[in-house]
Amino acid sequence: MFKHIARILLGLTFVFSGFVKGIDPWGSAYKFTDYFNAFQMPWLTNLAFALGILLAAAEFFLGLAMVFNFFIRITIWLMLAFMVFFTGLTFVLALTNPVTDCGCFGDALVITNWQTFYKNIVLLALAIFVFKQRNNFRSKNGPLLSIAMTGMTMVVYFYLVAYSYNHLPIIDFSPYKVGVNIPDAMKIPEGATKDIYENNFIYKNTKTGGEKEFTEANYPWQDTLNWKFVKMEDPVLVQKGYKPPIHDFRIETPEGEDIKDFFLYDEKGTFIVIAHNLQKSSKEGMAKMAELSVEAKSKGYNFIGLTATSPDSFEAFKNETGAHFDFFNTDEITLKTIVRSNPGLILIKKGTIQAKYHYNDIPKSEELESQLD
Repeated sequence: MFKHIARILLGLTFVFSGFVKGIDPWGSAYKFTDYFNAFQMPWLTNLAFALGILLAAAEFFLGLAMVFNFFIRITIWLMLAFMVFFTGLTFVLALTNPVTDCGCFGDALVITNWQTFYKNIVLLALAIFVFKQRNNFRSKNGPLLSIAMTGMTMVVYFYLVAYSYNHLPIIDFSPYKVGVNIPDAMKIPEGATKDIYENNFIYKNTKTGGEKEFTEANYPWQDTLNWKFVKMEDPVLVQKGYKPPIHDFRIETPEGEDIKDFFLYDEKGTFIVIAHNLQKSSKEGMAKMAELSVEAKSKGYNFIGLTATSPDSFEAFKNETGAHFDFFNTDEITLKTIVRSNPGLILIKKGTIQAKYHYNDIPKSEELESQLD
């Protein structure tokens, strides 16, 4: 009985992990890019998208193999190899912490690197147990049912991945999902825990010449005869406090002024084009944005663009694409989080996100009224 529980728990975990990453292909690519940059391997970033898709699909398939008892005696070898490799890798990540969020469950469930390692220890134990029991799994209905179930599920899975790539993720796990009020999501509740830092001080012994590190609790600030202050080390975070779901949203002018309140509290509505990199944004998509902007402005709506591209290239980009609306700057990671499309579009009214669009789904001018209603 326990062998089936272990098999299914292991399988469901992998199905969940592969699914939430698979329906957010660009999110997986961004996470691979973060790791490549952290490990000083920027030349691999061109492979980030393909690797993200491959990893998610491999996880989903191995999970299905466990759940549907799909040739367990063969697939458990792949599962065990997978777990051995990633348990070792996550141990290294937990020690070095190059990226604070492991990304193993996408944006659906954010856990630390140490939590990821402990999770992998449990999964590795389950994989070892299933591996030892691999000869004891027999399908009552023969292999045809497990083959059919696995095959059909994988077809549906790849359809959902393709749909999420060409549109937006079918489930939005980001903090900027439709219905979220951005100002409210940026608030810190009264009484919420705050970051706690430890300050360390370096003092030099006036008699021996040796230096010693002290904390705030024991530094010899009164003993000026024996100790001389040298320097204070950078504060060390010892306890992480509450961080609101949205904590880094800004709309900056070329002069660096944050003007987000002007648009967030607009009562009629503001369309915001999201293009984290103007040079890499779809020209076809930007043409749709430009067409929509004319209609939206004629109806009294604000229409702006947010990008991480330097303001120096704004005018040249406008002339090249016909996107004659104002562009402002926002952090690149924030823009990639808001919408998985370059460019994408969101509609905000009184600070609440009313709609999000991939550039393939931009409403035409004649459809604007129905979209706004």
